[in-house]
Amino acid sequence: MITGIHAIIYSKHAERVRGVLADALGFRSVDAGGGWPIFAAPPAEIAVHPTDDSPEHELYLMCDDIATTVAMLSERGVTSSPIVERSWGLVTSLDIGDGEKIGLYEPRHPRP
Repeated sequence: MITGIHAIIYSKHAERVRGVLADALGFRSVDAGGGWPIFAAPPAEIAVHPTDDSPEHELYLMCDDIATTVAMLSERGVTSSPIVERSWGLVTSLDIGDGEKIGLYEPRHPRP
């Protein structure tokens, strides 16, 4: 039986991204050996969207109040794009290191 999901963020600025996960987002971690942190993540959900283009994958963090979350992260040095309303929720992107982005959204759809 599947027990979880292991997501990987590839980055040219891995130490900065690890700092954002630990310091700005407050994700706990364990040392997987040799100082390699593995971060705990909040509950997840998976959506599958059809495409005629090349397959790709996206990673979004989710929150209950995007304006409050963006303000808190800003105080911790994380910049973001303007919040945009979509049919499925409010969305922004967070700068996690030298222009690298990760999505953040406040869902407006039913949650599993």
